[in-house]
This record gives sequence, structure tokens and C-alpha cells, in this order.
Amino acid sequence: MAAASDSAPAVQPYKIAVPDATLERLQTKLSLATFPRETEFSDDWKYGAPLTDIKRLVGRWRDGYDWRRAEADLNAKLPQFTTTVAVDGHEDLKIHFVHKRSDDPDAIPLLFCHGWPGSFLEVLKILPLLTAASKDGGASFHVVAPSLPNYGFSQVTSKPGFGLAQYAEVCHKLMVQLGYGKYATQGGDWGYFVTRAMGRLYPSHVLGSHLNLIITPPPSPLRNPLLVLQHLLGWYSPAEKAGLERAQWFQAEGSGYNRIQGTKPHTPGFGVTDSPVALLAWIYEKLVQWTDAYPWTDDEVLTWISIYAFSDAGPDASFRIYYEVMHPPTSGAGGAFGEFMQYNGAVPLGLSYFPKDVAVMPSSWGRTFLGPVAFEKRHERGGHFPAYEVPELLVADVKKMYGKEGLGPKILKALGS
Repeated sequence: MAAASDSAPAVQPYKIAVPDATLERLQTKLSLATFPRETEFSDDWKYGAPLTDIKRLVGRWRDGYDWRRAEADLNAKLPQFTTTVAVDGHEDLKIHFVHKRSDDPDAIPLLFCHGWPGSFLEVLKILPLLTAASKDGGASFHVVAPSLPNYGFSQVTSKPGFGLAQYAEVCHKLMVQLGYGKYATQGGDWGYFVTRAMGRLYPSHVLGSHLNLIITPPPSPLRNPLLVLQHLLGWYSPAEKAGLERAQWFQAEGSGYNRIQGTKPHTPGFGVTDSPVALLAWIYEKLVQWTDAYPWTDDEVLTWISIYAFSDAGPDASFRIYYEVMHPPTSGAGGAFGEFMQYNGAVPLGLSYFPKDVAVMPSSWGRTFLGPVAFEKRHERGGHFPAYEVPELLVADVKKMYGKEGLGPKILKALGS
């Protein structure tokens, strides 16, 4: 690893320490919670988060959940830091991140990028697995997992136009400031789009990009007639057919939040900022419906939600990326969404498909529209948060992609090992 520049902003150790007054205010709001009236369908998932579940979780949050214990656990397991990153056309931002180096001399720098409604918490289970010394030809990694701006304990942005290019700039500059001039990436949800943008903007730095939640455009009759024929005739594997059905369900029944957050993010922002119950219901629905029957405990859910409730930027700030991506700048720096989704032949890709993700595209689409595929795997279980749901599967994929039988030798040569 190259040494960090002497002129780079200082990196400071960080411990989560939510003020007592913030916890007391949360308890007061929970004690005053007002719930919708019961109906025959109050617990029908077709209508959204079930009333019984939300009442139970609010009761636990108010009377039994111990944030201080969760806070101490996160601080003990996740080495955290902050630094300042300058963003072109925007203010300098305080960025919170997890950073753990491997003892393996051939370890590869890896940026792990979360999305919504995730956070740096998603690296919790995979961090020790990724940084462990390589075995059986698999790779080992120096892992960096930032809280994206407007998330977790990173700073809120104050100017409009903070889109994919800016999120990519923050992540890239963070890696460079830490001394990782060349690195690999892993991302899902917005992390998929951010790391795609990084590969587009900084191709000489991104040595490979492993992705889950693979989003592609549909095939075009003029450009991809064979793929269109395949689609019309239904020439897909059973897993691919199920994936397309999952994507259709999500588009019809599960994507309303996307339109709301992408058009008027401030309006629901008032609700999730003022009401912890609204925040809980808004995200809990996604945790359950976007996973593959993952057995969430109440305390797991509440820790996940608490990171949003206690975030430095406020939970409403996390919505804004949807608006900025749906309303890209018409000129100047920033980059339109479609630009970053174009085929990129400069960065080798790894594609991991999980059956209960919100969209599961056919393999032929991923290989055609995204870039050169160096690794591909379709799994029989797992959903939108594989790092948390099925950490062993995601880690195995990443280690194999970047291992001795994959991109490892090429990457180590590029790193100068």
C-alpha cells in the first residue's frame, strides 16, 4: 500500500457516543406514540408494515432495548475513524468509516459501499471474514466501509446536486487519502450505482468491482435482437424466470418509496425525522420484504433503525440521493445516471445474484450490458442485504473473484506486490 499523502486531512479514531439527551428525547417520543386504528387487515403485508409488529418493536425500543449495549458492541467490533474529504463544487465533508487492515502481505484494498436503507453496519459480519488471511487460494482484504454522506455518522450535504458523481468522488478520495491509490470495490443497492460510477470516473484506480443487485436496461430490438428473442420465447433458467417475477413484483408492489423519495424527499423526511415510529415502520417493511425469510430479532431491527435515528445528518437526509439521481444536472460536473450505467470495458466485474433481491436480472443481460464479467454466481438463498443475511456466501464470492484463480495475480501485479 502506498503511504498516505502528508498533505491529506488527518484521520481521527472514532467511537459512537450518542448523547444522553438524544436517548431521553427518543424515549419521550416513544412513550407518546400514537398508532393507527386496528382493522381486519392491519397485519396484512400487502398494505405495508403490520401494526402488531410495529407495536411490539416500539414497546421493545421503549422498555427493553439497550442502545448503550449495542453502541459498545459496534465500537468493540468495528474500528472506526473520521476524516475530511473535499468535494468539487461542494463543501468539505466529515466522513465516518470503518477501516481494518489484514495481516496478509498480499491483501487487496477493498471499498465496501452500502445503500439505502443500509449503513456501515452491513460490514459487521463480513469484516473478520474478509480481513482473515487467505486460504485455498482466496483473497484477503484491507477493508474500508464508509458511511456515505447523509448517512450514519458522516456529514450532511448542504447544497443541491450531490449525486452519483459526488458520492463516487468521496469514496475514491477517501481510498486515496488512506494510501490506497488502486483498489477493488464491492457494492449493492446505492453501493452498486456508486461503485459503477467510480469505475466510470476512475478506471485506472478501480481494479475490479464486485456487485450485488445487478441492474441493467432491458434488451433493445435493434441492438440486442437475440436477447429480445430469448426474452419473448422465455428461454431462461427457472432461477432467471423467478428473478424476473421478483423484479415485476417489486416494480408493481414494492417501489412506491422510490418515487416518493425521488420526487419529494423533504415531505416524508418530516415524518421520519420527527417520529421514530414512522422511521421504524418505513424501514422495517424493507428489512422484511427485501430479505429471504431472514430471522430478524427485534434488537437487530432496532440497532439497524437506531443508526438512522441517531445519524449525524438525520434520517431524512438519506432520501436525497433518490432525488438527485432522478434529477441530474443538465450541464457541468455531476454526470447523468445513464452515463454511469453504460458498458464499461475498463473494469472487470463480479456479479452475485441472490434470489430475493428486489430485482434479479437474467445472466445474459449482466454479461451484455455492464462490462467484462470475471466472476458470476447465482445463489439459491439470500436477498437484498447479503452481507448481513448470508455473509459466508458473499465473502466466498468476493474472495474467489479476487483470489489466485481469479483476478488476484493481475491485481497484485498492479499493486506492485
